[in-house]
Amino acid sequence: MGLVGYTEEEMQKERIVRIFNLSEDVWPFIEAYGDKKLQKWEIDENANLTDKDLFSMAEEFEFTFITPRALDPLFVEYYKKLCMVRDLEILVPEKHTGLLCEDIARDKKIMKRLRELGKEYKRLNITAYSTTPYFLELVSRLRKEGVEVRTSEAPELASTWTVNFYGSKSGIRQLTQINGAIRADLKMPDGVVSSGIIDTAGIAANKYLKEGGVVIKTNKGHSGAGVLIFRKGDLPKAFDECEKKIAQILSKDAYWERFPIVVESLVSPNPRIGGGFPNAEFFIRQDGEVEFLYFCGMRIDEKGVFGGVEIGEGVLPKRVASRVTDIGYLIGEQFSHDGYRGYYDVDFIAAKGGTVFVSESNVRVTGGTHVYEAGKELVGREFTKKGFVLSNNMYSIPTKKVFSFEKLHKLMGPILFSRKTKEGLVICSSNLLADGYLSYIIFGKNKKRAEAIETEMKTLLTT
Repeated sequence: MGLVGYTEEEMQKERIVRIFNLSEDVWPFIEAYGDKKLQKWEIDENANLTDKDLFSMAEEFEFTFITPRALDPLFVEYYKKLCMVRDLEILVPEKHTGLLCEDIARDKKIMKRLRELGKEYKRLNITAYSTTPYFLELVSRLRKEGVEVRTSEAPELASTWTVNFYGSKSGIRQLTQINGAIRADLKMPDGVVSSGIIDTAGIAANKYLKEGGVVIKTNKGHSGAGVLIFRKGDLPKAFDECEKKIAQILSKDAYWERFPIVVESLVSPNPRIGGGFPNAEFFIRQDGEVEFLYFCGMRIDEKGVFGGVEIGEGVLPKRVASRVTDIGYLIGEQFSHDGYRGYYDVDFIAAKGGTVFVSESNVRVTGGTHVYEAGKELVGREFTKKGFVLSNNMYSIPTKKVFSFEKLHKLMGPILFSRKTKEGLVICSSNLLADGYLSYIIFGKNKKRAEAIETEMKTLLTT
């Protein structure tokens, strides 16, 4: 993605280094967990999602991958063969704290290896899941040690504020409100930005009793954590009791007191439009050009937790696809103007009344990036128009049966992806299997075929 403007000869002289620093992206949020065991669990789960990110690099033939957790050698070989990777070097710091870039900087062997790569190649092109302060500090240190570093998917230092600001619930709400005057269909669900548990509980209780539902979001949560959805009947009918109940729930985690909070109306999604949750992903190049990648429907559960995506013709009505793409461009032009570079997406809610609301923006690699990059490599650059794709980042295996990657690979043999037919199942993670989860992508010639493969996969898992 970020190699535009460089000749093939120049690109051959650089080594791509990928850092999967997921926990760093939401570190203040993780740090604010009241329960330290829960904090550790969050860091460990994020580390287990590492091998999935290999597919974000599916089009690269040679690269170094720095991960907080060791990867299953059998899975690595499966990935290399599937994506035809010639040279994949994997580096793992001895200690993992959740702050991967700090762990790298403290690890003498890895720092030595990066300096060696810097001498062997003309430069290092370092990319990451998210452009965090820790990532920038690591890049700065390498440059001070004489390594030439290019960051093709990151903003310049003076513009890194865009990552946290526009990637936050309050930041995207401000941008939407300002630009809503320019474009009438650029809307968010009615809401306010609050602070503190006491005020928030009062605002939320009032909205809940008036509208029969309310959504409360911390400024920058993660994978459903930091989002509370209250529907009719969930809370007491009397204001005092309702306010007290909400305050009790918010008091369980320190992040509600520490960060801004968004209180907004509960929107009933229309499941016939991208499952009720359309999405569009883009990439901003180093020259500031905003490039549209794809639109999709998101697979979201009742608690608001993201599961995966559906990509393909017909996943969104043409008018909705056009609207989310246009709005995504408009938002991206503001991101670009303010200096952001790299991946971003815009999440939407398709209401039953026909209105499409902006929900949030992820200003980083997203939950669908690896699906898109894998699709380009395995099926072809026009895969979004010529087939149908289903993904799930953490499918809970029935009965929590624990599979080794070797056993799962053998079991799924009949439906594994084939480059010849350009259909089948791609296993995206080995690490998650130990926790009873399967991360996967399914490619089919159409929606019916993709769903049939997914159904067969679920049947095989329970056999």
